Amino acid sequence: MRFPLTFLGLTAQIPFQSSPPPPTSNEMSTVQDFNFRQGPDVFSPKDLIELRRPGAGVANDAGDLVLVPVSEYSLKDKKNKKSIVVAPIESTVKPLEIELEKGGEVFWIQSRTVAHVVPAENGLEIYALDINFQAATEGQAGVLATPEPPTLIAKLPNKSATNFRYSTIAGHLVFSDYVYPDGNLTSVKEQDDAWEARGNTAYVYDETYVRHWDTWTGKKKQALFSARLVQDPDRKWLFSEQFTNLLQGTKHSSPVEPFGGTDDFDVSGDQVVYTTKDPELDDAWHTKQNVYIVDIKGAQKPRELTSGKQGAIHSPVLSPRADKAAWLELDKDGYESDRAKIVIYDLVKDVRYTLTQGWDRSPEALVFNKEGDFLYLTAGDEAVVKVFALPVPPTPSASTTEPELSRKYTSPVALTHGKAASGIQTLFTGRILFSQSSLTSPNDVFIIRNLKQLEESILRSDEPLRFDGQVEQITRLTEDSLKSKNLSPGESFWFKGGNDNNVQGWALKPHGWKADEKKKWPVVLLIHGGPQGAWEDQWSNRWNPNVFAQQGYFVIAINPTGSTTFGQAFTDAIAEDWGGRPFVDLQKGWKYALDKYPEIDADRAVAAGASWGGYAINWIQGHPEFGFNFKALVGHDGVFDSNYNGYSTEELFFFNHEWGGRFSPSNFVHKWSTPQLLIHGSKDYRLPETESIGAFHALQQYVL
Repeated sequence: MRFPLTFLGLTAQIPFQSSPPPPTSNEMSTVQDFNFRQGPDVFSPKDLIELRRPGAGVANDAGDLVLVPVSEYSLKDKKNKKSIVVAPIESTVKPLEIELEKGGEVFWIQSRTVAHVVPAENGLEIYALDINFQAATEGQAGVLATPEPPTLIAKLPNKSATNFRYSTIAGHLVFSDYVYPDGNLTSVKEQDDAWEARGNTAYVYDETYVRHWDTWTGKKKQALFSARLVQDPDRKWLFSEQFTNLLQGTKHSSPVEPFGGTDDFDVSGDQVVYTTKDPELDDAWHTKQNVYIVDIKGAQKPRELTSGKQGAIHSPVLSPRADKAAWLELDKDGYESDRAKIVIYDLVKDVRYTLTQGWDRSPEALVFNKEGDFLYLTAGDEAVVKVFALPVPPTPSASTTEPELSRKYTSPVALTHGKAASGIQTLFTGRILFSQSSLTSPNDVFIIRNLKQLEESILRSDEPLRFDGQVEQITRLTEDSLKSKNLSPGESFWFKGGNDNNVQGWALKPHGWKADEKKKWPVVLLIHGGPQGAWEDQWSNRWNPNVFAQQGYFVIAINPTGSTTFGQAFTDAIAEDWGGRPFVDLQKGWKYALDKYPEIDADRAVAAGASWGGYAINWIQGHPEFGFNFKALVGHDGVFDSNYNGYSTEELFFFNHEWGGRFSPSNFVHKWSTPQLLIHGSKDYRLPETESIGAFHALQQYVL
C-alpha cells in the first residue's frame, strides 16, 4: 500500500534514505555476545528479579506482632512464591515465615488470628489462622508458631474481591469488588456469563475512559461492601452472606482506579470513610475527588465531607473514636501533582479546616495516634521520604482554609531524616511502626518508641524542634542476600541549575571502584519519569540504580525542574516547559558531575530514562547542541510525538495541564544520530506503544 508523503509526516522533514547494506562476514565476526556480570559479590539483574520483595508491615491491634507480605520470584521455576513473615515487635523471638501456596491476601482479624483469602472453584474462601505467641523471658526462648491448620470462616461469590479491612468493634468485614451498574455482588458471575455470550466482541463507548492504565474499560466498577463476621463464645467464626453495598445508588466507585487500595478508605468502629472521583464529572479530564462517610451497615446514605472546590484526594482516615476525619487534598482539579494539604473534618462540630496551608511539602500518607490528638504522616523532603508528627489543634469556630493556628499546629516535626518510609501505623503506648527502604535495601520494618515525650515537647513550644530519638529495626528480610554485594548507598550532591536554583542529584560508585585509583569508568545518566517524580533514597524493583552500578557504570541520577520533594514551585515549573528548564538543569548537573568525579570517562557515556525520562531521551536525541555526547541512548515507554500522545493517552487531564504545544521530539528527527534502544509495553495505555514504534521508524530511516 502506498500513502501520500503528507500522511507519513516524517518524510515532510527529510527525504527517505536507502537502508545501509547488511554487515559483511568480517564485520559480523567482531560482534560478541553480551553477558551481564554475575557472581557472589555482584548484584546482577537476575539477583534483582529473584530477590525477596517485602511489602509494608502491618501490626496487630495489641501492637506486639507485625505481619509482612513477601513475594519471591524464581526464574528457574517461573513461579512467584508468596509468603508472610510474622515478627515480634517487643521480643527477641525468631520471626515465623508462613508459605502461602495459593497466594492470596492476608490481614489481621484478631491480635492472634490472621485471615487468609484464597481462590476457590466458585469465588474466594477466607481462612482463619491462629498464631501462638509467647514472648521470650529469662530462661525461656519464647514461642511463635501456628499450632492448628487454618479454618474456613467465610466464602465470597467472586474471585475479584480485594482490599480487606476488619472492624473488631463492629464485627464487620469491609472489602471492595467489581460489580455491574445494579451494584449486586451475587449476580456478577451470571452477568459475566451473559456478557461473554453476547454474540460479538464489540465494545461500545460514549464516555471516557475507553481504557485505563493497562485495561480496556468495561461495565463493572469497584464498590465497597460490608458483611457481618463475628466469633461466638465457643470461638467459632460466624459469617453472614448478606453483602451490603455501601455505595449503592450513589454512582460512586471506590477505591479509585488504577492504584487505589486500602489507602482510599478507612474503617473505625462502625464508620467507613472513603474517597471517590466526582460522579458528575468526566473521569478522563478531571481529577476531582470527594470524601464521604457512611455507616458500616449501610443504614444511611453516604454523607459528603468535602467542600466541592478541591482536586484529587488521598489517604482519608478516621480518628480512633470516629469523631474526626482527615485526608490529603489537592486544590486544582485536573492536576495530579499539585501540593497535597492536610484537611481535618470535626464530625461532632461539623467544621472542616486546612492544617498545612503554609507547609511546602506534600504528605503521602496519614494516620491518627491512638488518642486522636496527633497526626503522623510521611512526606518527601529533598529526595528522602520522612516520618513527621503534627498535633491536632482545637477545632476552629467555622470551616476555613486559613485557620489562625500557632506554628506547632502547622509545621510537622520530622522523626526520620533519611531513606524512604511507608506504611505508617500508630501503636499503643506511644509508638509508631513503619516500613523503610533505601538505595541499598528493600523494605524492612522499623519502630520509634516513647513518642509521648515528643508530643508533650511539641505542645509546650512554638519553636522548631528536632527529633533525635532512636529508630529501631525490627526485621532484616533481605540482609543475608545483600550483605556480600557491597551496594552503593548513593552520594547526594547539589549544584546551581537554571534560574540559579539549587538542584540535587545522586552519584553511585561502580562495583570495584576504589578511592585514589586512577581508573576511568563508563557512566550512565538516569532520567526519572513523571515528570513530577524524583530519584529518592528508595529501593526500586524497576529502575534500580545499583543494578547499573554493579555492572561497572558510574551512575548519575539528577532531580531537575519538575521533580517532587523540593517544594511546589520547583515541581510546577515544568508545566508547558518540558523541553526547557529541566534540560538546563540536566546539562548543568552533567557538567558538575564530570568535574566533581574525574574518574568518569565522558567518552563512554550513555543515558536512559522511562516515561517522561523516555521523552527526555527522545528530546536529547534531537538536540546534539546540548553537548552531552552520549554514545548510546535507552528509552523506555517514552513520548515521541507529543501532540498525538496528548489525544491517545487515557488520562487526558495530564496533557491538558502539562502540554503547551511545543517540545515534541518528532519535530527534530532530522538531528537524530545516536544509537538508541527502545523498550515499550503494549499495555501501557498512558503511553501507547506506537510512541516507540514511531521513534524506531525514525531511527531506522535516519540513524542507521
